[in-house]
Amino acid sequence: MKLVDELFEMYRGKLQGTEEDLDMITLAVLEQLSQKEILSIIKELNKDELTYFFRLYLFEALKQKFDMDSMGDNFDDNRLYH
Repeated sequence: MKLVDELFEMYRGKLQGTEEDLDMITLAVLEQLSQKEILSIIKELNKDELTYFFRLYLFEALKQKFDMDSMGDNFDDNRLYH
């Protein structure tokens, strides 16, 4: 993806590529883009990039749901013992 390549070149050698660095970059980029611009970038993705993009979104969304569900279970369990 062109945007990823541009960001990589811009920050290469300046940041370490830690999760915190990457989170900072992605949040900064998203703050700058309108919904229309984001959809335009998505429309430019080829089939493999779009498949990867959607797979990653589903993976992260499901992971978050399961994490929240398990935290809720632990919270309920802890309340029973106290």
